[in-house]
Amino acid sequence: NLGLYSLFVLFVVVGLHYFGNNDSNLIPSKWSISLESSYASLSSMVREQIGAHSEIYLPFVYSLFFFILIGNLISNVPYSFAVTASGVVSLGLSFTIFIGITILGLYTHKLHFFSLFVPAGCPLALVPLLVLIETVSYLARAVSLGVRLFANIVAGHTLLKILSTYLYKLFTGSPIVALIALIPF
Repeated sequence: NLGLYSLFVLFVVVGLHYFGNNDSNLIPSKWSISLESSYASLSSMVREQIGAHSEIYLPFVYSLFFFILIGNLISNVPYSFAVTASGVVSLGLSFTIFIGITILGLYTHKLHFFSLFVPAGCPLALVPLLVLIETVSYLARAVSLGVRLFANIVAGHTLLKILSTYLYKLFTGSPIVALIALIPF
């Protein structure tokens, strides 16, 4: 079920971008305009966060954004499944990205990467303790990002289930209550 929905999300993302391709037309379609505006928005956000070399990482951030977005939007269809409501997918994405960023940091900064764990101007006596604290916080980041995505999706679906069950019982409990509830609309 999880693999099927993951492939379905992948095909929807690729399909949206395939039909949003505007190579042969002079006037862009609505799909093309929406995809270009989302690309421009993500590009400006990535450029603000990363800086000069943002074009290298933009395709990865763009594809990850659309995978999570479409996966969460598909879950709004009744009787469907949220890909990110699985802890395996959320934590898997989080750990994979974390390991990739760590390898990239080691490749880019070499041994200077470890100096990022020591704050500037720190007394020498506090260095071992601060390195331990910074290392734990760096490692906890991978877990926290995956758990946050997973917990937000599960909490949203739980809230929808509670509210829909309450409204169903309210409307089917008494026809008079159902009519009174529709008065504000």
